[in-house]
Amino acid sequence: MNEDRIQTALRDANDTDTVVIGAGATDSVAEVFAKAFGDRAAIVVADGTTFQVAGKKVQERLENAGQRLHQAHLFPGKPVLHADYEHVQTLIAALGQHDAIPIAVGSGTLNDIVKRAAYECDRHYMNVSTAASVDGYTAFGASINKDGYKQTMTCPAPRAVIADLDILAKAPQDMTASGYADLLGKVTAGADWIISDELDVEPIDTKVWSLVQDPLREWTAKPAELHAGDEEAMHYLIEGLIISGLAMQAHSSSRPASGAEHLFSHLWEMEGLGYDDDPPLSHGFKVGLGSISVAALYERVLARDLSTVDIDTVCAAWPSWDEMERRVRATHTTPGLDEAAVAETREKYLDADALRERLRLLAERWPRMRKRLEQQLMPADQLRELLRQAACPTSPAEIELDMQRFRDTYYRAQMIRRRFTVLDLTYQTGILDECVEELFAPGGFWA
Repeated sequence: MNEDRIQTALRDANDTDTVVIGAGATDSVAEVFAKAFGDRAAIVVADGTTFQVAGKKVQERLENAGQRLHQAHLFPGKPVLHADYEHVQTLIAALGQHDAIPIAVGSGTLNDIVKRAAYECDRHYMNVSTAASVDGYTAFGASINKDGYKQTMTCPAPRAVIADLDILAKAPQDMTASGYADLLGKVTAGADWIISDELDVEPIDTKVWSLVQDPLREWTAKPAELHAGDEEAMHYLIEGLIISGLAMQAHSSSRPASGAEHLFSHLWEMEGLGYDDDPPLSHGFKVGLGSISVAALYERVLARDLSTVDIDTVCAAWPSWDEMERRVRATHTTPGLDEAAVAETREKYLDADALRERLRLLAERWPRMRKRLEQQLMPADQLRELLRQAACPTSPAEIELDMQRFRDTYYRAQMIRRRFTVLDLTYQTGILDECVEELFAPGGFWA
């Protein structure tokens, strides 16, 4: 682990002041809490499982240090806890009875519930991680199911985070593999930021970019060793996940860590794919398959010369906003998601004149953009092999997704977020249909 990287990332983070990673790090919980919150009272928030894994120890350490404590708030261990807004409301009601600082002892779902509830109660919180499963521990915002679809709700990241390697090493292997897949997704997320940068949609913040992208190959280099329980590989994973979250804080956006691969995952989550499984299909596993899918699409894009796009033909066929809205509504019929997709698509819609200017810019900058993308991306086959070594699913069948629904994701995911990605690039240049056809045709990547 590189302590300098953590400290560099913390200097620009908006919410998090302290990160402690190491074997036995939970032993420092009372000291870390006092540094972050002074003499405020504390309350441990966990579920039945995470309380046994780490919550009980956290409570004992705080009691032994003389820390004022309220009785722990425990969600049931079974059935598996989901990040539903009703659980946020339950915790808000409990926190409303006092002014104690919540300590979230758990992984992504529980952390998001506590994060949002603390925000609505106008107080900060702390996290003790129980699995290296997500990059959301130190990210701003919480991914919550509300009003019929999964959405990122506003709320600050924790003021302090403890990641005890002894605890993380004992987490279910699926959770560790999920964290690896989430981290590897930064490869395609970076490519999407490059095209957004080149087309003057969203410029790259070089400092934030470096936090994530410079060490990314090192963090993700040992998937087989991670699966086998190697301590160094676990160090790399949790460091990468935490720094990715800190980078999102610094940028006040998930752009440094999320691109089209996350749109695939978000769409499947919004539509309930794997929601009722026990345990539910993880966010990271969906991101991993999304990363392979997006890398394969990029290979079809890079096989073309986008400086020669027929701008007149593309602009002549470009839909008006009314036509675009009808297309979105015909594509998304899930209540809640339908209106959200219309709103998100409207935010990034270009009229034909604006599209013409973008395509002219693309023609001018394509040689440089292509070179940057080739340097950033990994081949889709390489991503698939890395994920396989980490014991992640790498095909639609492995997550019980039928091939037609999977194929349609290349079109449908583009509509659910305003973020500019390769899905928008291919749609706006008129090549999305032919690229997808090549991917699924006999001899294609998904054949």
